[in-house]
Amino acid sequence: MTLTMSEIEETQLNAAVENPVEETIETPVVEAPAAEVVTTETPEEESVAASETEEATFSSKDEVVARLKEIVESGETDRNIVDQIRTVFYRLHNEEVAAAREAFIEGGGNAEEFAPEADPLEVEFKDLMNAVKEKRAALAAEAEAERQQNLEKRLAIIEKIKEMVANPDDIDKNYDAFKALQTEWREVGPVPAEHTTETWKNYQHNVEQFYDLLRINHEMRAYDFKKNLEIKTGLCEAAEKLTELEDVISAFHQLQKLHQEFRETGPVSKELREEIWNRFKAASTIVNKRHQDHFLAIKAEEEANLAQKLTLCETVEALDLTALKTPNDWEEATKGIIALQNQWKTIGYTPRKVNQETFERFRSACDRFFTAKTEHFRALRETLAKNLQLKTALCERAEELKTSTEWVATTNALVALQAEWKTIGPVAHKISDAIWKRFNGACNEFFAAKQAATSGVRAEEEANLEKKFDIIARLEKLVAEGSENLLAEVKALQAEWNEVGHVPFRKKEKIYRQYREACDKLYDTIHRTASRRRVDGAVRRASQQNVSPLQRLQKMIEDKKAEIKNYETNLTFLSTKSKSGNSLVADIERRIQQLKNELVDLKDKLSQTSAE
Repeated sequence: MTLTMSEIEETQLNAAVENPVEETIETPVVEAPAAEVVTTETPEEESVAASETEEATFSSKDEVVARLKEIVESGETDRNIVDQIRTVFYRLHNEEVAAAREAFIEGGGNAEEFAPEADPLEVEFKDLMNAVKEKRAALAAEAEAERQQNLEKRLAIIEKIKEMVANPDDIDKNYDAFKALQTEWREVGPVPAEHTTETWKNYQHNVEQFYDLLRINHEMRAYDFKKNLEIKTGLCEAAEKLTELEDVISAFHQLQKLHQEFRETGPVSKELREEIWNRFKAASTIVNKRHQDHFLAIKAEEEANLAQKLTLCETVEALDLTALKTPNDWEEATKGIIALQNQWKTIGYTPRKVNQETFERFRSACDRFFTAKTEHFRALRETLAKNLQLKTALCERAEELKTSTEWVATTNALVALQAEWKTIGPVAHKISDAIWKRFNGACNEFFAAKQAATSGVRAEEEANLEKKFDIIARLEKLVAEGSENLLAEVKALQAEWNEVGHVPFRKKEKIYRQYREACDKLYDTIHRTASRRRVDGAVRRASQQNVSPLQRLQKMIEDKKAEIKNYETNLTFLSTKSKSGNSLVADIERRIQQLKNELVDLKDKLSQTSAE
């Protein structure tokens, strides 16, 4: 027997009534709002997403502006691409400004007075960026309007389902219309985020009511559940494959699409709902954990990079510029700075919020060094030029004197010039030998002429030297032998010394010291003898004046001590930095020693007188 379609539907409906099946769709977590599964990207994720886009390489700002024009004309508003282009443009722009600043400083300009020239490309670039922002704002407004329209469509679908639920007698007749509404619901785009959860719950509630009222036969329900189970099983398998995908970012985004499909797929049989959801959720947890760990690793790496870059900043800032004195010091320091700059380039990104600040700190520290270096070498060039001017003047003066025949005066003048030459600092290395040879050549020319003209004088000076050695020997003999007429003999030898002419200049100081030492010894002997005579005379006068010799000696001892103390006090106020100061100190020290010798004689005489 053949049944008509209406008869089949009636038979199915009666069977559903006679064999009711619990149709309430208890949606597990999978049927919950999207906010429970899909997470919002963090700023760190946005930075990585930007790195996923095709990396554009540009050799000039013109190419960057041209690319931005293409974006504006095409209507493309991808934030990551635009942010990349902006970063590249300002990196090139900053490099040009830094190069211009360095050229300005090297040209002698003051770093604080540097002002970059207006950049027409930057103005054009900003206009294009504003155009992108306007397009983006327009698209955002359009998207918001579209979401509002989608909300209205979905609310309309819910109202239609409510009307079907309100007429349970026609529920089986409305089944096809109900399925069409479900299809229409899936085709409707997103709604405003604040209405997503509420709208979904409302829709799901009414769908569940519809299924509760619908008494279709068990075979059709089983078919729907089986079909949905196949779809969701495939989604679970796809999610499980994503757990092994090397690109965790791509896996995360693909997972969001799978969640969307999972939500839009109808329910499965009640006994399998939790199992299929747990399987899908387990794979999702792994993908999300890998995604989270990826960004935690990136964050840790950025923090490590920040620590390295801060160390480089501190290293450059700690450089003691005052310790750099010579060109070699500056050259070695420059190599060190360049090495640090190269090391900086090998370090990866730092956290975005401090990236620019850290770079500015490092660049400022480097600029401080190179500005100081420029100033140092500018001052050094001025000093070298001044030294060259002074040494050139000495060369000219030496050249004026080299033909002079006034041997003594000119010798003194040239010696003074040579001493002055030593006080002048260095000149530029490339002319150092030339300027020295010029000066030394003029001096040598004079002294060669002098040597040729005064060769006879040297023989006479050598003879005078022998005479003075003989006088010193005789003085030393007087010291050893003594004499009753010691003072007269010493004066006679001193007069003879004064009559002897010049000796060789190089030996003049040495022989004079020997002469003074011999004379000093003789005068010490003379003074000791005179001191004893004064002591004996004082004792005799005391006896003749009926004064106690002991008292007179004690009075003389106290006077000597006072005089010694007075000289020693005066000695502490004298400076020995000059030759005259050294001479005066030596005289006072000799006088103190004489007084001490006389004090010894007085004490000896006092001891003898007391014994008597």
